Amino acid sequence: MSKKITDIEALEQIYGKPSGGSIFKEVSYIHPVYRPFIESAPFVALATVGPEGMDVSPRGDQAGFIHIADEKTLLLPDRVGNNRVDSLRNVLQDDRVALLFLIPGIGETLRINGRAEIIIDPEILERCAYRNILPRSVLRITVDTVFFQCSRAILRSGLWDASAQLERSALPSAGKILKEIKSGFDDVDYDARLPQRLKDNLY
Repeated sequence: MSKKITDIEALEQIYGKPSGGSIFKEVSYIHPVYRPFIESAPFVALATVGPEGMDVSPRGDQAGFIHIADEKTLLLPDRVGNNRVDSLRNVLQDDRVALLFLIPGIGETLRINGRAEIIIDPEILERCAYRNILPRSVLRITVDTVFFQCSRAILRSGLWDASAQLERSALPSAGKILKEIKSGFDDVDYDARLPQRLKDNLY
């Protein structure tokens, strides 16, 4: 029978107390020193929670696509996707969100926790437009906590190391995955059309 941790005291016996820096680096607003991380990030993982469980959704665009409205507010545009809108469905039920910002070549990541609401005000949609294409909605996120994560995970994973990158052919294609799940699915046609479809519907 496996042993497991069931209380904070037992957990702290193994890990001890957090270091001073890991505590005081956390602030309740977008400190000026953290702004460049948001402005330079072309990718963020968005975590939400709802009645049916949790969800983590990738969001990516040109660096700076997440707008800093003020020191307590972020604007995250929702671009074209698969219309599952899992994140948005969750926000309607539970407004808690968490963001993890990734910047190519940078080991540190930025973490933000807060609360979100779905906005469709024309002026906000216009502010978040790209190439004159409006997002269908924008998440307005009120910041609760902001802090950076050290680079250990990125270094251990070799995430930005070009020699660690896989050829796409090393893993099943999108079409093959769908064929395995749905019998009779035409994976060859799907994979052949996918690159152009992505290009045509990126925004």
